[in-house]
Amino acid sequence: MTHFDVFNGDADGICALHQLRLANPIASSLITGVKRDVTLLARVPARQGDAVTVLDISLDTNREALLELLGRGVEVEYFDHHYSGAIPLHPGLMACIETAPTVCTSLLVNRHLGGKHALWAIVGAFGDHLPDAAHQLARRHALRAGQTHQLRELGESINYNAYGDAEADLRMPPARLYEALLPYADPFQFIVAAPITRALHDGRRQDMEMAMQQRASIALPCGAIYVLPDLAWARRVRGVFSNHLASSHPRLAHAVLTVNAHGGYTVSVRAPMASPYGADKLCRQFESGGGREAAAGINCLARDRLPQFMRAFEEVFSVGGAAQNASS
Repeated sequence: MTHFDVFNGDADGICALHQLRLANPIASSLITGVKRDVTLLARVPARQGDAVTVLDISLDTNREALLELLGRGVEVEYFDHHYSGAIPLHPGLMACIETAPTVCTSLLVNRHLGGKHALWAIVGAFGDHLPDAAHQLARRHALRAGQTHQLRELGESINYNAYGDAEADLRMPPARLYEALLPYADPFQFIVAAPITRALHDGRRQDMEMAMQQRASIALPCGAIYVLPDLAWARRVRGVFSNHLASSHPRLAHAVLTVNAHGGYTVSVRAPMASPYGADKLCRQFESGGGREAAAGINCLARDRLPQFMRAFEEVFSVGGAAQNASS
């Protein structure tokens, strides 16, 4: 039997898998990619009798591939917090899926494991831009303020590494970054012993310095839209910059766009932190769009659809639209 671990290459996906393998070490084949590479199940060559663990990618986006795997007699366990649509009822599927804006996959895995490796769940939650949930878990484990800050820096740096349109944009391939974590049950030991933590931190800081020099392309009462230059640093910083804008202006929505290889835009959207709803509703209006209520994106927005996106952004996040999102 072959086991496949399929996971988003961001902090949430990596830390969720790390918790599972610390609790249940098994040899597996890794399938991952950049944060935007979410149609991963189609790449799994599993056969009858094999098993697959899936973390932090939308079931709805991977529905066809999932049904095909289940039809082949493959056992699948699925942990995720993105929009799922109807979850298939199948004896070969164990699904732990919750889409509330206050959870991420690392927190779901932490709950599943009874908190066995909660420090890594804190790292994942910080990386997935859930500071309130991360701080709450840190307090539950009596972490000092300095320790909590270290885990936040680590989570945000791991998450930063996943942003880019291709692995060539990244500082390190996500599979190799995950493998670098494997020897460390304690994230504080990883911070001290692994030089990659400093490299990721310094790279994120340099890219953010460039991003902070940018001005909004469109400023609206409900939020702002940034179109960054066609450069590798911009593709890397897109998500981290989106999170920074959301934290700095919690009552506003934000979208950060970068030019992609197809001549269109890759889009990162953050709903207002004060009302974390509507990001997925906005992005699912466009082909290749998806995500969760608080944070979502579009893999490829055609240039000629940019005006339509701007109108939809304003419609979803206007005062009336925000109220409708929160009540739906």
